[in-house]
Amino acid sequence: MNRQIVRLALPNIVTNITVPLLGIVDLALMGHLDDPVYIGAIALGSTIFNVIYSGFSFLRMGSSGMTSQAYGADKREEVSLVLQRSLLLGLALALAIILLQYPIQWAAFKLLDGSHNVKLLARQYFYIRILAAPATLGLYAFYGWYLGVQNAVIPMILAIVVNVVNIALNFLFVHGFGMTSDGVAWASVIAQYSGLLLAGFFFLMRYKQYHIRFSFNRIVETRALKRFFGVNGDIFIRTIMLWFVLAFFTSRSAKAGNNILAVNTLLFQLFYFFSYFADGFAYAAEALTGKAKGAHKLDEMKAVIKSVFRWGWVIALSFTLIYGFGLNPIMKILSDNQLILSMAKPYYFWIIIMPLISIAAFNWDGIFIGATASRAMRNISIIVSLLVFLPAYYLTHTIWGNHGLWFAFDMFMIARGIGMWFYAKRGVLQKEVV
Repeated sequence: MNRQIVRLALPNIVTNITVPLLGIVDLALMGHLDDPVYIGAIALGSTIFNVIYSGFSFLRMGSSGMTSQAYGADKREEVSLVLQRSLLLGLALALAIILLQYPIQWAAFKLLDGSHNVKLLARQYFYIRILAAPATLGLYAFYGWYLGVQNAVIPMILAIVVNVVNIALNFLFVHGFGMTSDGVAWASVIAQYSGLLLAGFFFLMRYKQYHIRFSFNRIVETRALKRFFGVNGDIFIRTIMLWFVLAFFTSRSAKAGNNILAVNTLLFQLFYFFSYFADGFAYAAEALTGKAKGAHKLDEMKAVIKSVFRWGWVIALSFTLIYGFGLNPIMKILSDNQLILSMAKPYYFWIIIMPLISIAAFNWDGIFIGATASRAMRNISIIVSLLVFLPAYYLTHTIWGNHGLWFAFDMFMIARGIGMWFYAKRGVLQKEVV
């Protein structure tokens, strides 16, 4: 079991770590041009797409859970149909995004602030990169499907190839052809379609047992389609609630002043870095829990949960020790602003304990996705967001200030872990999972 978990977790961790690398290269290239307006254009444009695509992350999660269950049950036709449904849904959503690109950009640039020149270049970036929507959402479907068939190496290869192609084209277009933010956008488009073609190639070459004749009637079979949209819809609402909490956190940080916003933003990067590792094991939990459920092996599912939590606590404790003893030098890597660094020190406590109090939520997320217990995930996210996070903030912020905001976020993560643990006893750890 440990070997299976590590085999799935490590490639996912590598995949997760490649995500911020591309953004760093994009900003570095623009940062060496003669006008800072290009940095602003990339920042605004990337923010829009990060929001759009993170909202459709349910394509990966829903595909992973349903595929792993069909794989565990050895239902080859259903394994293939999940991929077909996910790809068709991704294509439909991508076409909707492209058709609605004008109202989307209008609303986005109404909400996002920036100078006239920055917005002008950001719109140019937006109208180019929007063309990658079918490839991006198609890759989401493939990522989840490959994980569902217990293969985390192919998604890692895809992520690495997409990023290498993107970075190489960035340098070619910017330094070779003299392009600016538009070159970065075209590089992203070409890289995404390169990844999609490679994903399709791996499927055709490595998974011939799942090649079935396309049948629209089987894809839209009522019962399967109802479950497919039900699971994905629940995960979407759960994601919206996570957005709400993170947006509220950022908004209240900004309201407290530029310095507090800078402090909280820097500290939150450490939470994100921990999440890359925690998510790696959560993805392993998705694949193995779904496989065990599909095969109706309750004992195996319990073994998966126990092993994933052991690994999770090791990761969490390791990060707590690293942050506890090394936070000062780590923060100096992130910033050399002495005022911000000194203001951040009173809040180190919240980041040091964050891995230990949040690991359960990460682990249970993976388990619930694998078990397709999406309705419970949705309900728990709504309840803890509205009845734990908000009350915790409003009851403490007038007394504790910014500490109250961090306390509320920590309580949110604790409550999510406890809520899913409570539900799992009757909704996941039984032969028929809700």
